[in-house]
Amino acid sequence: MTLDQLQTFLWVARLQGVRRASEQMNISQPAVTARLQALEDTLQVRLFERSSRGVVLTREGELLRGYAEQMAFVQEEIRQRVSDPTGIAGLFRVGASETIAETWLPRFLECLSQNYPRLSLELTVDISINLRDALLARQLDLALLMGPVSAFSVNNIALPHFDLGWYRAAGRPDPDFLTTPVISYARNTRPYRELVEELSKRHGPGIRVFSCASLSASIQMIASGIGVGPIPNALARDRVASGQLQPFDPGWLPSPLEFTASWMAEPRNSLAEEAAHLAMEIAGGN
Repeated sequence: MTLDQLQTFLWVARLQGVRRASEQMNISQPAVTARLQALEDTLQVRLFERSSRGVVLTREGELLRGYAEQMAFVQEEIRQRVSDPTGIAGLFRVGASETIAETWLPRFLECLSQNYPRLSLELTVDISINLRDALLARQLDLALLMGPVSAFSVNNIALPHFDLGWYRAAGRPDPDFLTTPVISYARNTRPYRELVEELSKRHGPGIRVFSCASLSASIQMIASGIGVGPIPNALARDRVASGQLQPFDPGWLPSPLEFTASWMAEPRNSLAEEAAHLAMEIAGGN
């Protein structure tokens, strides 16, 4: 019985499939099957039964999983407490929303690279719903997104929020919401839904909302006079100072944007946990 066999067993048990485990571990399906067969031969028991949804653990498999999880936890504790962070190598996949990418993300990536100089970083910038799906599919190690992710398998750390303000092109009069388009976040996001609901309550169903998945493009549309919209104040300051944007007060503000650093709780990933705390530290000092 080897650690590689037990690790492979755990991934198959967690993902309920040999193919998904092979993709996660970046090894071939025959290699996964061979490790499982060797483990079953050593223990002289069957660990999995096939079902229409993949594979499920037998009674003996469930028993082994408990022990294997304990061994994996101890192994990760040893790595975290004993190993030198500067020696940690491999690929670390970070997903971030554009709001974070436009503010403190570069500083976070710089610090992460300094702390782990042998680590290779892969960055994805996308809307939060796509980042959530990628995290749950284990395609990301850490997601910096509008959260929290309400799944039992995910850990979340709250990050500083972003206050929103209303902005229009500099030199333009205060808008009439019945005739002036409102530039908003992507349609399948919480800020878009909340904005449309509040505008409809205040101004009726005749409002025009232009949804846009790119925050930088939305800001440019507002600065060009195409419409008005709520923007994170942290991103509007420079354009206000340069005379491109001007704040105005329609009598209400959308809710602040709440963000979390989120990562998969199982298996324990101390690197993702440490990176999440680093993100919280960097964001708080931004």
